[in-house]
Amino acid sequence: MSRSVRTSPESSGRGLSEAYDTALLDLDGVVYAGGNAIAHAVESLATARAGGMHLAYVTNNALRTPQAVAEHLTELGIPTAAGDVITSAQAVARLIAEQVPSGARVLVIGGDGLRVALRERGLEPVESAEDDPAAVVQGFGGPELPWGRFAEACYAIARGVPWFASNTDLTIPGARGIAPGNGAAVEVVRIATGADPQVAGKPLPPMHRETILRTGAQRPLVVGDRLDTDIEGAFNGEVDSLLVLTGVTDGAQLLAAPPRHRPTYVDADLRGLLTGQPEVSADGDGGFRCGGWTATAGADRLELAGDGAALDGLRALCAAAWTAGGEAGCELDSGKALARLGW
Repeated sequence: MSRSVRTSPESSGRGLSEAYDTALLDLDGVVYAGGNAIAHAVESLATARAGGMHLAYVTNNALRTPQAVAEHLTELGIPTAAGDVITSAQAVARLIAEQVPSGARVLVIGGDGLRVALRERGLEPVESAEDDPAAVVQGFGGPELPWGRFAEACYAIARGVPWFASNTDLTIPGARGIAPGNGAAVEVVRIATGADPQVAGKPLPPMHRETILRTGAQRPLVVGDRLDTDIEGAFNGEVDSLLVLTGVTDGAQLLAAPPRHRPTYVDADLRGLLTGQPEVSADGDGGFRCGGWTATAGADRLELAGDGAALDGLRALCAAAWTAGGEAGCELDSGKALARLGW
């Protein structure tokens, strides 16, 4: 399917919480980090909800159950029902259930989130390759996951048992920084077996399908901090997206993004749900303006002139970089321009 190449962030004359019926919010790096609420998240989500926006929480983290996630959010001051939490564990459980008999055994390498999701689909979680599983499923198991669990997966996969993964995020943000994610654990099993799993989580279609089925969203807005999962998932699902800069993505990565990683909107944090988005316009001389800034693509680097809000400068730089990059990522040096904005 051909799609137009995004060359600039879009504008919105209305607050995004008014322009879209449902926010599909990532959790880690968007709502919380290391279990603690990110600045401005609680009050921003409360205001969006009060204005009529449906809030759904869509996470690639398969460790916890929707009920546990909902309780955690509620404790943070974000009242949430379990039905408003969609996890990659649910998406991968549906994917498995479509390929194995009802009641089949599934070897679980991960946490309770996977076990609950499998039972919801009428499947039986088991712990050993000797339990004659019909499938192996691997999801984030937290820092305490024993090394022997990977061995169990390898034993079953070597016998020809199909392998599924909830997601392949290489990293996960936490209170102390960026830590290895499920994708890193998947690589351990891949290296040992030479096999490749079927993957359900963002940015792939099974996760988007699960989200739409469970939320019934008509005009959703994906909100995330990762280009390669949240934003690419929105691209694959052909829905709009808001990138917030509270997680793993930095300014340089955003400017270098290929088309499938370019968000519809960019903002600092979840306060971006409540506001309109400023226009980025071409100035006729090869530059792009937003607020008091003008960005241009030079021979070997991006240039930025003017003054004003740092986010407006970043949006202008996005337009210059994405236009210069076309259908590939922009390779121009952005260091000096971003330094002017404090990035």
